[in-house]
This record gives sequence, C-alpha cells and structure tokens, in this order.
Amino acid sequence: MLRLIIGVAAGYVLGTKAGRARYEQISAATRAVTGSPVTKKLVSVGRQKLSDKLSTQPKLEPMEPIDERTTVLIPHDQLRHKQLRR
Repeated sequence: MLRLIIGVAAGYVLGTKAGRARYEQISAATRAVTGSPVTKKLVSVGRQKLSDKLSTQPKLEPMEPIDERTTVLIPHDQLRHKQLRR
C-alpha cells in the first residue's frame, strides 16, 4: 500500500504542470509526515505487531512455581492441549 502511495505521489510530482512550488509543498509535507515522532512510533508498533505474529518462537506461559526461585514455562500450544485433556 505504501509503495502505491509513493508511486502515485512520484507520478503526480513528475507529471504535474504545477511547477516547482507544488513540488516543494509536497516534498515538505512528505518530510513532515515521515519525520514525525507519531509516525515513527506507529511504524515501530506496527512492525513489532507484525514481528510477533510472524514469529516462529513459541510463546511461553508460566506454570506453577516449583519453589520461590524457579518457574516452569510451557508453550501456548501445549498449554491448550493440556487444558483440553482435563
């Protein structure tokens, strides 16, 4: 989607007859949006969510502690199977 937007913007900028002033206006708006801390935070959060969804590492759930210093962890998928068997 982002590539499409960039392509459309580049096509407009290159094909427009509005001239240099319009190009500068679009360029400044693009820099303002991409440099914004809010945009950077949204991109970071989006990447993290995507990374979590695509992760091949099993998510671990804590089970009952063995003692005060030791906790057993079990993958989500095994936890579900265990709960279904009960």
